[in-house]
Amino acid sequence: MRAADDRIFFSIEESGSSYLLRLRSIDATNRLTDYCIPQLTGSISDLAKSPRPLVIAGNQKFFSVGADLEEIALLDATTAYEFSRRGQLLMQAVENFPSPVCAAISGYCMGGGFDLALACHRRIAAPNAVFGHRGAALGLITGWGGTQRLPRLIGKSLALEIFVTAEKIDAPRALALGLVHAIADDPVAEALRTLQSR
Repeated sequence: MRAADDRIFFSIEESGSSYLLRLRSIDATNRLTDYCIPQLTGSISDLAKSPRPLVIAGNQKFFSVGADLEEIALLDATTAYEFSRRGQLLMQAVENFPSPVCAAISGYCMGGGFDLALACHRRIAAPNAVFGHRGAALGLITGWGGTQRLPRLIGKSLALEIFVTAEKIDAPRALALGLVHAIADDPVAEALRTLQSR
């Protein structure tokens, strides 16, 4: 999809019997900007009309760093609520997708990007994957549903620790905690294989 400034935020292709959605940005960090979020939501909702398994991926170094901090700095109470709501609609579109959705995660998966991965039904990580909600270090807390999904996945006390300490979690610890289902050298290929075998 292309924004008014011609930036590419994501691409969608068919891979066998599945869809592969790759997050993209010029700086390669795959930020979920205020323009990108409704575009993603709309495209995922369109895919849901002809459902196939869906893999969401980034690049080798970044799954997604989440929201654009420069945009967040400009929000007031009203616009922050609206921004939060738009993010929640995206996460709900992923969570409620009628076919299995798998996040194939390489590199950094942070903040809202972590929320996006949590909204997926499965998560497969590369050995270099790093997870975290760094908002506490910046005086922020996610408004995109991660505070609800993470405790359901790994328990309230561990989730609270991750949010409050803003720690970074590597792939082996993520697997041990139950954040991801598997570690694979090529998480996209493994996700596609897993979904197509279902």
